[in-house]
Amino acid sequence: MAAAALSAEAAELLHRGTVVPAHPLALRPDRTLDERRQRALTRYYLAAGAGGVAVGVHTTQFAVREHGLLRTVLELAAEEVDKAAIGTDRTVVRIAGVCGPVRQAVREARTARELGYDAVLVSPAGLPDADLDALLDRSAAVGEVLPVVGFYLQEAVGGRYLPRSYWRRLADQESTVAVKAAPFDRYRTLELVQGVADSDRGAEVALYTGNDDAIVADLLTPYHVRGPAGPTVRHFAGGLLGHWAVWTRSAVRLLADVHAARAGDPAARRRAEARLAGDTDANAAVYDVRGGFAGCIAGVHEVLRRQGLLEGTWCLDPAEGLSPGQAEEIARVHTTHDWLREEDPFVTGGLPHWLR
Repeated sequence: MAAAALSAEAAELLHRGTVVPAHPLALRPDRTLDERRQRALTRYYLAAGAGGVAVGVHTTQFAVREHGLLRTVLELAAEEVDKAAIGTDRTVVRIAGVCGPVRQAVREARTARELGYDAVLVSPAGLPDADLDALLDRSAAVGEVLPVVGFYLQEAVGGRYLPRSYWRRLADQESTVAVKAAPFDRYRTLELVQGVADSDRGAEVALYTGNDDAIVADLLTPYHVRGPAGPTVRHFAGGLLGHWAVWTRSAVRLLADVHAARAGDPAARRRAEARLAGDTDANAAVYDVRGGFAGCIAGVHEVLRRQGLLEGTWCLDPAEGLSPGQAEEIARVHTTHDWLREEDPFVTGGLPHWLR
């Protein structure tokens, strides 16, 4: 069976580079879905200038499957993207998260295709004991349904080590259109870039950072590596990030500065470099580094709650929430970094429309 392919418009946007927030899950106090606020989140991301949304991924909570919510959250986001596109030529890349054994992953990919999604992010979660061949076979099977975005998930939240050879073989698959690097490790990130470059298809695979602890560094770094034809330079085109699920407009501005910096704009480079440490500081608070990432999803919710987009920080698992002192850390970074505060008027002004 032939590999699935992106539309020309989606492929162009993905390779040019864009902001793709990893979509959270809006819940009520009883931990049922809050459809009104779920739609509001998608509206916020689109209004902020995001070029894509990733739904059913780690930030959405993998447990949406156990709670029978996967199709619903995929459908709600797709509906809002469709509405925003009416009367425009705007392209928004829709990426659905899939996980689990082959049958489950293929079934989820078919659901995403039915709902109009462009690609699937294939998570290593759910196959802890599978060897590399099994992981690659699953990606190939899913790739017959929709194009694949490979995913290097950090071990602290369920990922595993994936060597350079894995990324070369994944890039060799015709259905692979991008990879998300989120090992939160500089050595492993470099291995991923090297592995993709090793493939004859390497140039056809867009690199997206998911390293929420090193976003600006990933985006600004030229990766000088070798490919089959000799030395080459690769860049991360954009980001698919849980951290970009908050303060999204500032992320759009950051990526614009990065692209301008690569084109030779020194002022844009200075603005981007000025955020190197601050973005990591903000992520340490949101992702609960002090608590070993235990509150990473609740931390995203807390920022959105403070802005009025969510009612609370509830997660599907009642045991999952903010760590002690995490809310105070989030308040601190909001006060410390001016580009985070600059988003407040935008959100305040948009809330009545997004929550309509």
